[in-house]
Amino acid sequence: MRIGVFLLAAQFPGQTHHDVLERTVDAAVTAERAGFDDVWLAEHHFMSYGVCPSAVTLAAYVLGRTERITVGTAVSVLSTAHPVALAEQAALLDQVSGGRFRLGVGRGGPWVDLEVFGTGTARYETGFAESLDLLLAALTQDRVAGGGSFPFREVAIVPRPLTGPPVVVACTSTGTAELAARRGLPMLLGMHAGDEEKRAMVAHYGRHGTAAGHLAAGVAYVADTRTEAQRVLRTAMPRWLGPGLAGYVPVDSRPRRPRDPEEYAALLCGIHPVGTADDCVATLSGTVERTGIGHFALLVEGAGDPALTRENILRLGAEVLPRLRG
Repeated sequence: MRIGVFLLAAQFPGQTHHDVLERTVDAAVTAERAGFDDVWLAEHHFMSYGVCPSAVTLAAYVLGRTERITVGTAVSVLSTAHPVALAEQAALLDQVSGGRFRLGVGRGGPWVDLEVFGTGTARYETGFAESLDLLLAALTQDRVAGGGSFPFREVAIVPRPLTGPPVVVACTSTGTAELAARRGLPMLLGMHAGDEEKRAMVAHYGRHGTAAGHLAAGVAYVADTRTEAQRVLRTAMPRWLGPGLAGYVPVDSRPRRPRDPEEYAALLCGIHPVGTADDCVATLSGTVERTGIGHFALLVEGAGDPALTRENILRLGAEVLPRLRG
């Protein structure tokens, strides 16, 4: 079993961008000290839901601030990035970190990002497989040539990866799960998915390919009582989720119905390890038994407060991780 932390760089009311990023880096450093296996950093653009627009850049900084822990992106959005440029960055971080970098990639969404960065809706709607294949080619071959949506003459890939950074694919649909399976890449399953949805996605994946190491994101908060843990998150998270989720602006006129922040916070607290240490151990162990997934990225910043986030990480490290590994 591998247990990591998942950091969105979430901006709560009253916090500056500096406050958020300082808390995020502190959480990553604290996670290493607390014994977590990895740190996963999210990428978002133009919104307070997450104020990190380049997960690769923040990963580079966190790698420089840590010594042991693995650092990954969850995820770098392929619909707004050039696959070869992203592969170059991943190879560079793989080299200078001694193999501690992991690359998570995703399709993203039909957001205004596509307009701002000029990649257009086609990259999102139909271009993910092509982008993923070019990324994998640049990570595994000495030279690559373009074609299709990426026409360019053959070039050398410099530097080459040291270990070949493992790639994980964010999957929110069966089609993407099939694509990941055919490429032999593990899935990253999102926070909204309960155990039954995770189990179904793993089963569907298994009908199209095999790979180890599926990763599941979730919320985690430990307190002396389940009531207290639920109260802290269900009070704090809607204050972030409300304005944060409103930042998802469609690239065109397609309708969008945002989640209700209080209902979403209640859902996340209900399906993930939020409660006493015993509750957290039982919830995560149950997910392993029901889904076969043994790698987790736990969102630990749901309280919003830097001191509470640090305390949460340390308590999870001291009271939950050893029991799960045992």
